[in-house]
Amino acid sequence: MKHSDTDIIIAGGGLAGATLALALARVAPALRVTVVETFPLSSDALPDSYQPSYDARSTALAWGSRLIFEELGLWSRLSEHATPIQHIHVSDRGRFGATRLNAREYQQEALGYVVDNRWMGLCLMRELLDAQTQWQAPAEVVGMTPTEQGVQVSLKTGSETTTLSAQCLIVADGGRSGLRETLGFQASHHGYNQNALVANVSTSDSHEFTAFERFTDAGPMALLPHGSPAHAGYQSALIWTLDDKELEEVLAMTDRNKCERLQSRFGWRLGRFTHIGACSHYPLSLTTVEEPVRPGVALVGNAAHALHPVAGQGFNLALRGLMTLVEQFRLADAQGRSPGDFQILRRYHELHRPDRQQTVQFSDSLIRIFGHSLAPVAAARDAGLVGLDLLPGAKRLFARKAMGTGGRRADINGPGVSHTPGPIQSRSPGHD
Repeated sequence: MKHSDTDIIIAGGGLAGATLALALARVAPALRVTVVETFPLSSDALPDSYQPSYDARSTALAWGSRLIFEELGLWSRLSEHATPIQHIHVSDRGRFGATRLNAREYQQEALGYVVDNRWMGLCLMRELLDAQTQWQAPAEVVGMTPTEQGVQVSLKTGSETTTLSAQCLIVADGGRSGLRETLGFQASHHGYNQNALVANVSTSDSHEFTAFERFTDAGPMALLPHGSPAHAGYQSALIWTLDDKELEEVLAMTDRNKCERLQSRFGWRLGRFTHIGACSHYPLSLTTVEEPVRPGVALVGNAAHALHPVAGQGFNLALRGLMTLVEQFRLADAQGRSPGDFQILRRYHELHRPDRQQTVQFSDSLIRIFGHSLAPVAAARDAGLVGLDLLPGAKRLFARKAMGTGGRRADINGPGVSHTPGPIQSRSPGHD
């Protein structure tokens, strides 16, 4: 296994790639890992302190993702700027149906958390710079050739192209880099004919640590509590789906008019919208790769699947998949097998596939069901939301999916591993 330059190359040092690198450093330190990232990296570039920005983009972490970061020894630092989601309110605008989740009902302090992407990245980088992970940055993976020993990976740095041999290549550079297609993986795309407008907003009433998922005739929207982890505040992270025409109209508006349009869509559950920050936007689609593994190579994160953001499932699904991959790499290392062995990668895919299929179906079904304005469908939606609120079994199932605790949990803490904290004792009721 040691005849190559490195054991595992991770193409992409974003949230997915960095988390995978940290997990491998924690639980399989004998594996040599090299991260290839297009942006330069140095300890001098990391700030000594973090000051949250009003316009920072953020990610919703499910409770199950918190458990993973605890196992990796990262949660104590991450939690310094993680806003808890203690309540979730799902509703259909203009209709009576609604369902509500409360963390206290499940004996947890939160259902999930909202964390700035930049803060999460800084926490990961600080940990990785202290680990034995090797970095090639700035550089880009532009190709790969299978060999008898593993893979030969082509790296581009500026105008120069070099090669690096490895046992396995992990593609973790998102769904837009083109490396997935360069390597010949076939992705399936389903467009929603919608765009996501993302911004932070302020309201006259406190969010009280409540996340709102609001379905309207023009598309779904989500408002996630954002700001101080210690005090319920007045800032929320907005994900607003718009068709092309309305997106163009909203982007051309003044901030005041944007707030008024948002008010008419969302309603008054948070009082008046008083401010909207910088807006970014991107087209929405469901992207999946049916077979994301081959001998010596695997796709993870958005390179393997990209979901509609309103249900907040994308990164949490990716994180669970990463831990399943780490579990298989740990076992391969203990058995003296190559991490690029197709049986190892195929086993990872088989273990993660049920979670991926169920989560993709859950997320896509929400968008499709709530996208219909026909009266019979709308009435069925109302009945479904009311049923969720009244039937304990159905509500618990919905809560487990929202909390990211409804599927298989990877065993990354194997015998003899001393680089991570012990198994987490606090588990949600009914956790698999």
